[in-house]
Amino acid sequence: MKHFGKYQQLEHHLERLDQVVVAFSGGVDSTFLLAAAQKVLGQKVLAITISTPYIAQWEQQEAQKLARQLGVKYEVIQHEIFRDILNNPPQRCYLCKKHLFTLLQEVATERGYQWVIDGTNVDDYQDIRPGIRALKELGVRSPLAEMEITKEEIRQWSRQMGLPTWNKPAYACLLTRLPYDTPIHQELLDRIEKAEGLVRQAGFQAARVRTHQDIARIEVPPEQLEAFLQTARKQDLVTQLKALGYQYVTLDMEGYRMGSFNEPKINSLNHGYQKPGGDPPKHSE
Repeated sequence: MKHFGKYQQLEHHLERLDQVVVAFSGGVDSTFLLAAAQKVLGQKVLAITISTPYIAQWEQQEAQKLARQLGVKYEVIQHEIFRDILNNPPQRCYLCKKHLFTLLQEVATERGYQWVIDGTNVDDYQDIRPGIRALKELGVRSPLAEMEITKEEIRQWSRQMGLPTWNKPAYACLLTRLPYDTPIHQELLDRIEKAEGLVRQAGFQAARVRTHQDIARIEVPPEQLEAFLQTARKQDLVTQLKALGYQYVTLDMEGYRMGSFNEPKINSLNHGYQKPGGDPPKHSE
């Protein structure tokens, strides 16, 4: 395996954690982390997905399918939108992580697991991620970040391990499709999920439908802008999106970029990063 020395040190790191609950979303990072932990710790691993209305149903179904394929101990916890984020506040990600990971830690303690771990990788500190502060405050471990493992390495190793998520596009909760301070309700979330499903069916897997009241602002990767404009399904897609309740359908000419509702500066919450495990671990490339 390429860079095996570094991967082997990740396994040794996981082995030291001994008994873990993995916060499992079914994304690239958490799937890789779960597979690595399962290999090292076996039955000492419990994967948990917290099912909320602001995570797309297809994403939750994929997580359940992946957990079955990996053969891990797995549970789904149903959870409604909690009051503190009902208006999609700017600190939404921090509040959500603090609430949900507190719940995971309570479950871990009840079941006798020592640590809750998540799939944050070292590249995540280059983006606006207020939720990272919540993880630090709670003492959640992020082994991939602690071992300074990058997204590219995770994808490479996932491919070599035969994980179907190795080339899965990045995803985020449906609340990221809405401006801050927007009241959240189930019908709105359902509309966004259906809209993005239609865009994926048109052939654009990594798209976002940012929603500004009755305006759909579609983001596709910059290299796919021309293809989107030329697709034969474009008019059908516009008609379908309007049938969902959008009055205007637009294409963002800057293309998809992570967190386009965020300020352009990296949030100061991410600065001064210190790994939860203490000093940066030594590793070989």
